[in-house]
Amino acid sequence: MIIVAAVGGYFYMQQMQTASPGGKTPKVLIDVTAVRNDLLAIANAERRYWATNARYAALDELRSNGDTPIPSRANYTYSADVTDSAFKIIATYSGSDPAAPKSITVDETMAMTTR
Repeated sequence: MIIVAAVGGYFYMQQMQTASPGGKTPKVLIDVTAVRNDLLAIANAERRYWATNARYAALDELRSNGDTPIPSRANYTYSADVTDSAFKIIATYSGSDPAAPKSITVDETMAMTTR
């Protein structure tokens, strides 16, 4: 019984380290989760736009067409590198927390990258 409890405790601790990588604070984790959700919403709007227009759009064009609201976050700004056949949406961190990722990106393959 003790061995089973020890193994279970080990796996629990591994999961907790994965949930809070690098000692990030709960606020950073919440902010990063919100930014990731924003990026996925913007990327999905880009994909919908491409389906109807056969090209990707700049963030201002998505905003003005009402395709998606581009949220404003206290420490992150959103930008986009867009061509007719590809896009990369970038969230750049400008706050002072060293645990926060400096940038998070998503592209037309829906691949998310954190730096």
